[in-house]
Amino acid sequence: MEYNVQEHLHYAGIASWNHCEVTQDVEGADIVVMGVPFDSGVTFRPGARFAPRAIREQSLIACCFKYPWPYKLTDEAKVIDYGDVGYWVGAKATEFMVEDTYQTVKKILAAGAAPMTIGGDHTIPYGPVRAVSEKYGKLALIHFDSHQDSSPSEVKEDGTHNLSHANFAYDLQAEGCIDPSKSVQLYCRTEFTECGYHIIRSMEALDMTPKELAGKIRDIVGDMPVYLTFDIDALDPSAAPGTGTPVIGGPSTDTIRKVLQGLKGINVVAADMVEVLPDKDPSNITSIAAAALTQDIMYLMNEARRNRK
Repeated sequence: MEYNVQEHLHYAGIASWNHCEVTQDVEGADIVVMGVPFDSGVTFRPGARFAPRAIREQSLIACCFKYPWPYKLTDEAKVIDYGDVGYWVGAKATEFMVEDTYQTVKKILAAGAAPMTIGGDHTIPYGPVRAVSEKYGKLALIHFDSHQDSSPSEVKEDGTHNLSHANFAYDLQAEGCIDPSKSVQLYCRTEFTECGYHIIRSMEALDMTPKELAGKIRDIVGDMPVYLTFDIDALDPSAAPGTGTPVIGGPSTDTIRKVLQGLKGINVVAADMVEVLPDKDPSNITSIAAAALTQDIMYLMNEARRNRK
């Protein structure tokens, strides 16, 4: 077999997601990666708007190996990089982001593909979750995060909502997009708001084996269509220091990879990776973790696609 050395020189070329084609033609695609460089919803340190570029760059090396999966993702699925959407400035930036991501995900779903969103802050799920729930009905949410993000958003005088990255889990279940009784929030280790979700706090989760935790998640979500959202601050700051609101006492990357492996076969129809801050990230370790875990989630999406055939 002829060996092309240039294919293995990952410092060269344009930094698309894992060297995939950059195109907004979604016909025939199986998984569509889209960046959302938005951080107007943060309540502490900004900088997540720079994450899609940083995570794409690290995907060139972090995602070139199939391990721990038994096959190479792009041998089975057509993966494309849609580019960035949802970015704007000024008073209407959040409103624009929500609508633009909603319309883009509707387009991706209409083509039969699954959207994988790279943020950006955790305000990002509003548009994608609304679009996905329109297609699949109520969703199960699998939410990896050190925070619950379940505070109701502030209602302004004109009746609209002032959204932040602390609100999506409450608001989207209140809208009826998410069934909290079939949803789970994992590795939370700050204050809690009761709104019907199953909550597995960090100490409880870390007392389980990854296999046991994955089994509990599977029991909760069943065969529901799943939206998986991953805030990188779910990881311990020793593994992911480059994030806006780090909290000690989280899992390692190895633990999370084993949990994700244990979720193989659940019906993941869409997902996101959020809250990476490249300017707070020594040696790019947070972006490397985000890229590798994003690919693991994309494998789950592909396994679900296989099962739906």
